[in-house]
Amino acid sequence: MKVNVKKLSEGARLPVYGSEYAAGADLFALEGTEIPAGETRFVHTGIAIELEKGTVGLVYARSGLACKQDLAPANKVGVIDCDYRGEVMVALHNHGKETRTVEAGDRIAQLVVAPVYRAEFEEAEALSSTVRGEGGFGSTGKN
Repeated sequence: MKVNVKKLSEGARLPVYGSEYAAGADLFALEGTEIPAGETRFVHTGIAIELEKGTVGLVYARSGLACKQDLAPANKVGVIDCDYRGEVMVALHNHGKETRTVEAGDRIAQLVVAPVYRAEFEEAEALSSTVRGEGGFGSTGKN
């Protein structure tokens, strides 16, 4: 699948896969910024993308950045709809206790392009039964 990417700023970098079988392509910071402890900053990538109809761009944390620097997307998973043509930005939140610095060119998140299934929601009087039933949070881990 080809995804058109437009550089909106000089110094912007196209997403890049880190290995042959990587599911997510790295997104890069356009410019440096400081993120104080407990705060969120929008980090510009300087790119816009054109996703195919029927796909979505999902922006996930980079595990190394989240585990070693306490920086992860504030919304946990960013959603880029296929009809969005604006700049891709990442709202990075600092979960740590000290200010963190993001430098221009740093890998700040990863982009996964995935198919989307549009559901047709219908009201129903009853739902089919399952073994799990109404068991919620943590219910499948009980023995």
